[in-house]
Amino acid sequence: MAITSAICSSFKQEVLVGTHNFTASSGNSFKLALYTSSATLGAATTAFTTTGQASGTNYTSGGNALTSVTPVLSGTTAVCDFADLTFGTATVTARGCMIYNDTQSDKAVAIIDFGGDKTSTAGNFTVVFPSPTATGAIIRLA
Repeated sequence: MAITSAICSSFKQEVLVGTHNFTASSGNSFKLALYTSSATLGAATTAFTTTGQASGTNYTSGGNALTSVTPVLSGTTAVCDFADLTFGTATVTARGCMIYNDTQSDKAVAIIDFGGDKTSTAGNFTVVFPSPTATGAIIRLA
């Protein structure tokens, strides 16, 4: 069992047929769910699953909604950004997370491995997204 950081293969195809809309004001709703080290997630993941999902105080199954920032170009690379996400006063341990499209049948977008268990005990559990640049954005099309 492992979590492997990847843009989901199914997402790549779905982008080409117009399934996902990241426009901040009128696009789809995206969520982030937390997972434990018992989860098996990676490029082959196609949709949100509760298997291996984290649980704890102030963490709800399915995670929380992300605030999307309309995609822009960074040089010749299209990049997508989200506002940092905080699970407030949470007691939870997570090894990674999944970004998925709540509007489009919970289709998986990206899997992120935190590189080790991250724990919050009655505090803020915050997922910080990198800068929306051609080399750093969490979602980028080069």
